[in-house]
Amino acid sequence: MLQFSGLTLPLSSTREDAFAAALARAGLSAAKVADWDVTRLSVDARHGRPKLVWGIGMTLVPGLRETAFAGRGAAVKTEAALVIRPGPQRAHLRPVVCGFGPAGIFAALLLARSGARPIVLERGPCIERRAAAVDAFFAGGPLDENANIQFGEGGAGTFSDGKLTTRIGDPLCDYVRRTLLEHGAPREIAWRAKPHIGTDRLRGVITSLRREIEELGGEVRFDTRLTGLEIRDGRIAGARTAAGVIGTDTLVLAIGHSARDTFEMLREAGVRLEAKPFSVGLRAEHLQADIDRALYHGAAGHPALPPGEYQLSAHVGGRGVYTFCMCPGGQVVAAASETGGLCTNGMSFHARDGANANAAVVVGVDGADFGGDPLQAVAFQRKLERAAFALSADGRAPAQDMKHFLAAEPGFVQGRVRPTYPRGVAAADLGALLPQELAAALRGGLRAFGARLPGYCAEDAVLTGPETRTSSPVRIPRGEGGESSALAGLYPCGEGAGYAGGIVSAAVDGLRAARSILERCRYD
Repeated sequence: MLQFSGLTLPLSSTREDAFAAALARAGLSAAKVADWDVTRLSVDARHGRPKLVWGIGMTLVPGLRETAFAGRGAAVKTEAALVIRPGPQRAHLRPVVCGFGPAGIFAALLLARSGARPIVLERGPCIERRAAAVDAFFAGGPLDENANIQFGEGGAGTFSDGKLTTRIGDPLCDYVRRTLLEHGAPREIAWRAKPHIGTDRLRGVITSLRREIEELGGEVRFDTRLTGLEIRDGRIAGARTAAGVIGTDTLVLAIGHSARDTFEMLREAGVRLEAKPFSVGLRAEHLQADIDRALYHGAAGHPALPPGEYQLSAHVGGRGVYTFCMCPGGQVVAAASETGGLCTNGMSFHARDGANANAAVVVGVDGADFGGDPLQAVAFQRKLERAAFALSADGRAPAQDMKHFLAAEPGFVQGRVRPTYPRGVAAADLGALLPQELAAALRGGLRAFGARLPGYCAEDAVLTGPETRTSSPVRIPRGEGGESSALAGLYPCGEGAGYAGGIVSAAVDGLRAARSILERCRYD
């Protein structure tokens, strides 16, 4: 395929205009093109005059060599195949995959496509029952500790917009994207610069992936938590559950960043854990229209422009402060997974048509803050969540307007921005909720963001907290092939193992784990 990038055109341009620009760049006629499509679309909003930046891919009619045009503003792109070199030994036991978030789903899918018939353990329920439990909790009901924003089919990413933006350049990203499209993801994820599926659309994609795994002989056991490991001669011999032991010599550990009880079990079993950097902070809500005006200026509201997104960062007092998981037209959600705790996250539906934009504004912490002990890092998260819960025993989240938070004064005056946290908010001094050093860093970061993005420090912007589950505070060390450095047959992967940071990177890490397993042994 000939790949044309950087075709900058006015907001009024169409896909046909972009195709014509690509033809002109290469000196080609349309008659020489067998097929073409948009491969990328982004917005260049610099200098206050937004423009569309197109990418076009085309295949030429037989007989024309694409390489002959590669020097004319185009590159030749070939899709990387997922190559697996089957291992020399035949496997006798089915592999077990623990966790059915992105890493677990894609590990199980590749294993199933290779004939391994994996057994998947998921502590939460299927997506239909999980969604019902989340809806009930949002409406003010009690928390189900195994069916919530963190746990259940699809993992934490199911309720966080389905963002597919990633910074990793692994060719397996294309495999993930193609697979999601095969299972019903919106077509535009193939070419949007910042693709997302949407919480509402992602649920159907996940159930479709599960059906393929099952049709290929895999088995997904919901409401089944991993409670222990069977270990024999330094390697995995089985996975313990409340229903009994499943004999296996291969366990993919894709447990997600909130499986705190599993972290404790792993340490007791002798698996080495390390503290890794993570971040904590608050959710910031602004009117989406204000964000659009700040980014797009006079072009705000143009139908060709997507809801505005931002990504901001600053260094304050030796710590990094940054925005994370920005949800245009979205809502702040109740993300607790433990009774007596309260934490937030954000999500958007596919349309991203809500009145508010929200994003986490967080400050980094690392192992040095916790004496290198990962379970102390977990305890730090839990302490913040319990303190937030104690501020409002009826389940409302602590919140404050931007003006009072920046002034380090208690108080909350609601203005134009109406908080979206589903269980309601209660006025609180968020600066007192966080350790003083972290609160000061967040204030410094917010002021820096306000200097770069007009209106970001609007007095009636709403801050809700705490945001504590940005990533896992734990890393499970592993060797070059993805196998645990402490226990043969154990493959830690994804966010929970400390090796990913989002849907795509977690899915890719799950694929890597499955590929390593398949290159160790055959399932035929």
